[in-house]
Amino acid sequence: MATGGMGVDQLKELKRLQKENERLRRAVSDLTLDKLILNEAARGNF
Repeated sequence: MATGGMGVDQLKELKRLQKENERLRRAVSDLTLDKLILNEAARGNF
């Protein structure tokens, strides 16, 4: 039995969700940066 009473399947799912969360955070960060760059270009600040 794993620590904290979590089963192996639960730990695997937690790791999978943490990895997916990190991937989504990176995607949002990239898109936010793209948006800022496009806004600056649209204003002629390039």
